[in-house]
Amino acid sequence: MTTLGAVFRPELPPERLRSLALLADDRGLEELWLWEDCFFEGGISTAAAALAWTERVRVGVGLLPVPLRNAALTAMEVASLDRMFPGRAVLAVGHGVQGWMGQVGARVESPLTLLREHLVALRALLAGDTVTTKGRYVSLDDVTLDWPPAAPVPILAGATGPRTLRLTGEAADGTVLTSGTTPDDLRRARELIEGGRRAAGRTGDGHRTVVYLLAATGPDAERRVHAELAAEGRADRPDRGAAGDAATVAAAVRRLADAGADAVILQPTGDEPDPEAFVRFAAEDVRPLVP
Repeated sequence: MTTLGAVFRPELPPERLRSLALLADDRGLEELWLWEDCFFEGGISTAAAALAWTERVRVGVGLLPVPLRNAALTAMEVASLDRMFPGRAVLAVGHGVQGWMGQVGARVESPLTLLREHLVALRALLAGDTVTTKGRYVSLDDVTLDWPPAAPVPILAGATGPRTLRLTGEAADGTVLTSGTTPDDLRRARELIEGGRRAAGRTGDGHRTVVYLLAATGPDAERRVHAELAAEGRADRPDRGAAGDAATVAAAVRRLADAGADAVILQPTGDEPDPEAFVRFAAEDVRPLVP
């Protein structure tokens, strides 16, 4: 079954998160995703709060920019979340927006190398291993988590370009793809991910693919979706977003699922006038139409 979720966009102030998280939990939405975009809310702090307020909804963070984070600290925070809320935190890491990384003095010469080193160290620490490594960016000396997760915690990675997509297949447990991803884009991404998995000999384990879908409903839905895609320079294809009623949005979700998405996360436009209504729309109207 395809997982359906929604995004709490960071343009909303942090104090709005509680009501939306409780609503998602109450209405049966499977996942609520948060972003650690500069310079809005922190990903781990907001995820911890959302998990504490709720009982069953899974909370995703997509994504934590690795230039901002020491691998050991990421492992400590992920392990703590999972032990407190077993199986309910979904974590993804990634390059981060390079302009933002430059603003905070964290931009590196090789983002791909950093992401690879971070993923390898992070997954080893979360597996309970003692890690000693001296890479180009990640350096750990005899580091072991005192409170590792009680069960394996999948770590996803965000990707857009071909080399990063291959890397997620090699070194991550799943891949997060941005909104604007068409079904054809997704199929090509899956081929690159699978190539990375084969190269790393990982064909026997699972790999989760999460795709954001820009969506809107209501009388001005098409205008809002088109305006956001145009602002990002991605208005060339009508299937980069979904605007309309529940049947229209669900059809777009199904197209992504058919192309290989394990989870589709509905992303409201930045000017969504009623975020609570959007969560209800996703949970009550779209979810029943998605197998």
